[in-house]
Amino acid sequence: MKRIIIIAAISGFAAFSLWASVATAQENGACNIKGNINTRGQRIYHVPGQEYYDETRISASHGERWFCSEAEAHAAG
Repeated sequence: MKRIIIIAAISGFAAFSLWASVATAQENGACNIKGNINTRGQRIYHVPGQEYYDETRISASHGERWFCSEAEAHAAG
C-alpha cells in the first residue's frame, strides 16, 4: 500500500512539473495554439492566423487549454 502512495505522489509531482512548464511557456507566448471545445462537443484547435483564432476564448473550466504544438493538440484529441 505504501508503494502505491509513493508512486502517486511522484506522478503528481511530475504532472505538476509538466503543468508548470507549460504555464511558463504560455506566459512567454510559446504555447499559442488554442484547444477549444465547440458547441457540438467536438475538440478542435486554432492556430494563429486561422479564422476564428482571435475570437476564440479558452475556458479551462470547460476543459479547454493551450498547446505548444499542433502535434500536442492533435494527440490530445
